[in-house]
Amino acid sequence: MSLIASDHFRIVVGLGKSGMSLVRFLANRGIAFAVADTRENPPELDTLRRDFPQVEVRCGELDVEFLCRADELYVSPGLALATPALQQAAARGVKLSGDIELFARNAKAPIIAISGSNAKSTVTTLVGEMAAAAGKRVAVGGNLGTPALDLLSDDVELYVMELSSFQLETTDQLNAEVATVLNVSEDHMDRYSGLPAYHLAKHRIFRGARQVVVNRQDALSRPLLAEGQPVWTFGLNTPDFKAFGLREENGEKYLAFEFHNLMPVRELKIRGAHNQSNALAALALGHAVGLPMDAMLSSLRSFAGLAHRCQWIRERNGVNWYDDSKATNVGAALAAIEGLGADIDGKLVLVAGGDGKGADFSALTAPVAANCRAVVLLGRDAERLAEALGDGVPLIRVKTLDEAVQQCAELARPGDAVLLSPACASLDMFKNFEERGRLFAQAVGGLA
Repeated sequence: MSLIASDHFRIVVGLGKSGMSLVRFLANRGIAFAVADTRENPPELDTLRRDFPQVEVRCGELDVEFLCRADELYVSPGLALATPALQQAAARGVKLSGDIELFARNAKAPIIAISGSNAKSTVTTLVGEMAAAAGKRVAVGGNLGTPALDLLSDDVELYVMELSSFQLETTDQLNAEVATVLNVSEDHMDRYSGLPAYHLAKHRIFRGARQVVVNRQDALSRPLLAEGQPVWTFGLNTPDFKAFGLREENGEKYLAFEFHNLMPVRELKIRGAHNQSNALAALALGHAVGLPMDAMLSSLRSFAGLAHRCQWIRERNGVNWYDDSKATNVGAALAAIEGLGADIDGKLVLVAGGDGKGADFSALTAPVAANCRAVVLLGRDAERLAEALGDGVPLIRVKTLDEAVQQCAELARPGDAVLLSPACASLDMFKNFEERGRLFAQAVGGLA
């Protein structure tokens, strides 16, 4: 296949999953491009050489002169825009862009855009299921599952997109039908100068959005709004106009919209207050694009949650075990500790630790003291976590996940729950958070 000559020349920087989707997109449209990657052997190199042998690819240290041959660089979300070679190219007039910007320019159906420090995969999947239950031809992906550009199709009626701060950094104008930042707490502080910079990156999701969904209980989720822009809210308190929340009647809690009860909370398969919040966020997003309430509630009743996100593993001797390995930051662990802690009769035995990504763990101190019987610590930043937690709860250090599970089995009492919610990334000990969760579940399954 030969590429059609073009006045414009693009370079895809980063040859992972999203980089390969860019290669396919550009090649299919006959746009002239090349590929660069900082790694000597990037993950998709063999696929590129097999399927697109004519495309020039350069691996290793980025060459500024080479980058400056392009008028636009499509930068992988895995590569910081602060990388000196990218900054030098930008200073010489090369535009830095990404796959989401390209997706937004080419998508013909409305976009539901979802970001946040935590829960975005759960809410994205849930909204996708609600749309499918309503009979919509829906495409779900972005930071989750299928790369955005691979979803583009004239058959799609609705896109539901999970977007990370890294993807949003290179997105100028998303123009979503409805956009939300579910919550904001410290994450990726090894890549951002501080919380304000991270917050700004997240809020790029609202550029060009026609409607907005806001978390009433997180001021950092609220954007600066254009006059007359429709706003829907969600929160665990009582809702009023254009709001989803919780109402209580005769001792029973209900998911509610404005002044109407929708369904009892006990009918949700997903446990904990944080998952009630996720359900309300999904309802708000679906309602904004006109999905029928019946279809949405039916999806909520059948949705069992995602793997490694507060996922129930087993019950043993009156103790329930949960895998929340996806809690790779403090905010996610906090949501699980408080959400599950409020939903059980006993206490939590928490397994935490790993690569803290430079985060401040102090927000965990009081919730851990209030909800936990003990904390089992492992991984690179175990001691930093121990310092933050202080002496409010017994702390046990272990070297392996198997050892952690054995300790938890001894510590937990009937009515308690054991929760793997590390508040840290997994890469100091594991290939990824999925492997960490899988090995935890394996060790739990192996208990006599």
